[in-house]
Amino acid sequence: MLNIALFGPPGAGKGTQSKKLLEKYNLTYISTGDILRAEIASGSPLGKEAKDIIEKGGLVSDELVVKIIEKKLTEADSRQGILFDGFPRTVVQAYILDGLLLKLNTQLDMMISLKVPEEELVRRLLERAKISGRKDDNIDVIRVRLKEYHEKTRPVADYYKERGKYFEIDGVGDIDEIFKKIVDVIESNKKKVLTNIVLLGKPGSGKGTQGNLIAQENNLVYMSTGKMLRKEIKAGTEIGLKVTQYMERGEIVPYDEIPIRLIENRISNNPEANGFIFKGFPRTILQAYILDGLLLKEQMGISAVIEMDIDTLTAIKRLTTRGKTENARPYDKSIDLIINRLEQYEQKTHPVIDYYQKQSKYYKIDANGSKEEVYERLNKLIAEIIKENY
Repeated sequence: MLNIALFGPPGAGKGTQSKKLLEKYNLTYISTGDILRAEIASGSPLGKEAKDIIEKGGLVSDELVVKIIEKKLTEADSRQGILFDGFPRTVVQAYILDGLLLKLNTQLDMMISLKVPEEELVRRLLERAKISGRKDDNIDVIRVRLKEYHEKTRPVADYYKERGKYFEIDGVGDIDEIFKKIVDVIESNKKKVLTNIVLLGKPGSGKGTQGNLIAQENNLVYMSTGKMLRKEIKAGTEIGLKVTQYMERGEIVPYDEIPIRLIENRISNNPEANGFIFKGFPRTILQAYILDGLLLKEQMGISAVIEMDIDTLTAIKRLTTRGKTENARPYDKSIDLIINRLEQYEQKTHPVIDYYQKQSKYYKIDANGSKEEVYERLNKLIAEIIKENY
């Protein structure tokens, strides 16, 4: 997500530049002024409450503003990011915004301020009043609004300066030239977009084979918790000894702190990665919560969860066949263990699918066919997901 606050006094040109930013980056637009005016026009209780305050050039209560913003974000598809115009306008609102975005598992990336001399602002607002007929654009109200801005809103700049997120742009001149300066700031300072894919599917669906291929094709880091745990077992580490009995039966390791530690180490050892392919984790709903929290800590999130779909009979045939090769796992050699693993998938992993379906992050592909056929289907889907993320 790309989350931006466009900042500046009344008349600085935030509305004009917002339209151009929305078109370029496909962001969800949050303009408290526009939303409030729409409420006033509709005659809603919210509008009536805000009417007197706005017409006098004052600021509506934080509680009222936050209710409006939360409602808008709940209704909108804001996966690409959010553009805030007119919020936050006080330091208190800046703290509120941090909390609100944290609730959405994201944060504000930058505040871009349009700097315009006061007399030019007055001229623009009076000119706008002739065109729009807005009652809040008369000279007395304009002076009140600018005074409010300097007293209450300018300290917001210091709040974001301290966090390295504040950027000032000269707001006088050609509209397109100003826009180019804004885009230059965004492109120079936006965080790297990482693609994080979870591969799910019954044992034998080909997650390991395809995960490695997809990671190589898309410059992602393949992360198999099973492979990492087998490495620990082979090395005879404390972790390996602790998980051996579960791994031999193909069961879910009950110590969630172990995969957390392994995943965190893998992420920290790959700071230049474009993203990660997760195979074998999460396998339970609790592990899904853990992974979300772990990635949030690293300022990342899950891009997509892809289930590689095969029927149970195909899964049994594939695992039985693998059990006769040098790539066999201990749990491939017994039909009872194979069935136990399939039952665990049905019972414990399906809630994970429901969890990500509700977040609109779930996809499913047909994993039947040759390795090449499945790879083609999977790679095409991931290419679409990466394009959507960017």
